[in-house]
Amino acid sequence: MPGARIEHLVTSGAFSLDGGTWDVENNVWIIGDDEEVIVVDAAHDAGAIAEALGGRTLRAIVCTHAHNDHIDAAPALAARTGALVLLHPDDLPLWKQTHPDRAPDGELAEGQVLEVAGVSLTVLHTPGHAPGAVCLHAPALTALFGGDTLFAGGPGATGRSYSDFPTIVDSIRDRLLTLPQETVVYTGHGETTTVAAEAPHLQEWLDRGF
Repeated sequence: MPGARIEHLVTSGAFSLDGGTWDVENNVWIIGDDEEVIVVDAAHDAGAIAEALGGRTLRAIVCTHAHNDHIDAAPALAARTGALVLLHPDDLPLWKQTHPDRAPDGELAEGQVLEVAGVSLTVLHTPGHAPGAVCLHAPALTALFGGDTLFAGGPGATGRSYSDFPTIVDSIRDRLLTLPQETVVYTGHGETTTVAAEAPHLQEWLDRGF
């Protein structure tokens, strides 16, 4: 068994897009061991995330997409830790809305593998909620870090700029529901779910639309 584990932090702040602002709570996922970790989505509070790291080496700050509530603390956390901020390039237009003067440090790409604490995390490009949305699949942890692509009960929202409902359904059907049924989905907001729990809802999502 790998020495890596999954740690969870909830941070609070605001999500802003298309002229609206909403209070939100975000899940921050920390994957690693007592020596090194990766952070998935540095949301709202760089200080709280840094405290949770407890002096461990931060190998990367992975952005599942570039909505402001998932990236607002990323530059500050990078400055504190020296870690690289990684983002899929298709989300650069969204990134620049929040951080116009600070680019990400590196790109995420389909099939890219990130390593931490003896665990491999494979990047899955899952557009729909945002053009550059990605998930990270960690088979050794029976885990998928899904950002806002898949939630308990349905797909992420697609009612705002840069989003598209047919695209997110294709991503979920073709990239996520094909994963092992026992895979736990660690979401960007709210409760975790599993691939098995979400698979039966696909036709319902298609019928309802978002």
